[in-house]
Amino acid sequence: MNPLTRHRKLLENKKVERWYENLKARSQVTSDIYLRNFGLWLEYLHLDPETVIIMARDHFDDFKGSVSDVIRGLEKKGTMGASISTGIKPMISYLKFYNVSVKLGINIRNENRNLKAEKEVIPGKDNLAKILRMATLRERVSISLMAFSGLRPEVLGNIDGSDGLVIGDIPDLRITEGKVNYDHVPVQINVRPELSKIRTAYFTFLGPEGSEYLKEYLELRIASGETLKKNTPVIVPVEKQLLEKKNRFLLTTLLLRRIKGTIIKAGFEWRPYIFRIYFGTNLDSAEAKGLISHPWRQFIMGHKGDIEETYTKREGKIEEGREQYSKCLDYLETSEHGIKEEDVAKITSNTMRETTIMILEAAYGMQLSDKEKEELMGLEINELQDRLKEIFRDKRAEILNNGNKHKTIPERDLESYLNKGWELVQIYPRGDKAVIKLPL
Repeated sequence: MNPLTRHRKLLENKKVERWYENLKARSQVTSDIYLRNFGLWLEYLHLDPETVIIMARDHFDDFKGSVSDVIRGLEKKGTMGASISTGIKPMISYLKFYNVSVKLGINIRNENRNLKAEKEVIPGKDNLAKILRMATLRERVSISLMAFSGLRPEVLGNIDGSDGLVIGDIPDLRITEGKVNYDHVPVQINVRPELSKIRTAYFTFLGPEGSEYLKEYLELRIASGETLKKNTPVIVPVEKQLLEKKNRFLLTTLLLRRIKGTIIKAGFEWRPYIFRIYFGTNLDSAEAKGLISHPWRQFIMGHKGDIEETYTKREGKIEEGREQYSKCLDYLETSEHGIKEEDVAKITSNTMRETTIMILEAAYGMQLSDKEKEELMGLEINELQDRLKEIFRDKRAEILNNGNKHKTIPERDLESYLNKGWELVQIYPRGDKAVIKLPL
């Protein structure tokens, strides 16, 4: 049985319900996770919601001993210290809610280390590209929103499927005659307070690659007969959303399960959350290059920044954020953008070669064949001009003098030829003829 479903029976207890609702007022995700872990620890200790309070308050030594025995048992089973430490917090929270503050003082091996996360290698762009190729359209969009926009999975669909990202959260998106278009790219994506982990609104962006995946996904749904409105989920529970289910969101757990399946199919073992880590890590690299400021990096990641970094302050600077995000695309998307640094010198040199050829073609009133141009493009810049002069001199001689570089003319015509660019070689002793040549 699903642990969350199993432990929901605890809500029949009034004490548990009050504690749960208090957590839920702050975060639906936290309240559900805490309920599940609290239920597990009650099972470990063979206690119920009433007796755990009594035991922790009135028989602390026995309570501490039982907790210690469970911790050591979990360690022997190979449970990570970080998981044990996280799992016990809900029980401490429940006791504290009923004014029972306990300080266990029990050490947990590797409590502050996530050993699985430490072993993880951040995907490279080629790995991400492979995963995207293996994904269905829906999973491709979900992964893109995490890897290219930094969205948490819970933003796409919350833990109980009651809320998530909707079409209206993408203000740049327009649907006209069954086609999806964008007012701006990168596309702005708003995260409402109820979807934000920090409980405050923020916005991020989605670049050309991700926005194209989103366009394909939404247009497929439109073609299947779905009507997309502002309150329509961006990610739906099925590939082709049924009309009667159009307002339902994909549960976070199911979303992660589908993404995990795609990762495994591509031959990797990463957690789905690795895509948000990919986003954050590559923004760090972009920040180190001065492409994005630290406050903007914090903001579009949905992190708590300085007290001044509020949504209201940023709302009037959307274009500034879009510009900074755009500069980071080469670090995020799998498709190439712009010119790589190592290609700049090559491209500049080629441009100079092409320009030199064009200028000299115009100057001599001639054109080279594609084969001749191709051969010239392989020369160094300082060799190119000299070689071009030789080619054009020979071509001009061929055209003007049947291939001969020298020409004998009547002396009376000498001035006319000199004005055309020919050079004097000599005048015959009799003075009636002259020898001229084409210039070097």
